[in-house]
Amino acid sequence: MAVVPDKYLDLLGAKKAFANIATVMKDATPQVTPVWFDYAGGKIRVNTARGRVKSRTMRKGAAVALSIMDPENPYRYLQIRGRVVNVTENGADAHIDSLANKYLGQKYPFRQPGEVRVMYEIEPTSAQAMG
Repeated sequence: MAVVPDKYLDLLGAKKAFANIATVMKDATPQVTPVWFDYAGGKIRVNTARGRVKSRTMRKGAAVALSIMDPENPYRYLQIRGRVVNVTENGADAHIDSLANKYLGQKYPFRQPGEVRVMYEIEPTSAQAMG
């Protein structure tokens, strides 16, 4: 597992930085989406609803890349490449509420009737930083 440089750990926790996550579609083209995320146990965790593009491209073992820009200094950023090591619906509703609290200061307000949330854990395999 790659170690994120200590001086960039604030981008993974203390700051409300968004990540742009890149995944690969079935036709081998890239797909990039801004996402909320958190960092726990050395893993990046993201969340989406079943049926969205991310839920179709992020399966266990899938390669992903994240670019996380410092919201206070756009010339300071962290890039992480890794693999999806866990995909689960278990705890995903609580996780999206936790992310909404981090980014919005409230419970997740965009839930749709019948929506099934999924949490993905990404293990970093490499990390590069600038700034």
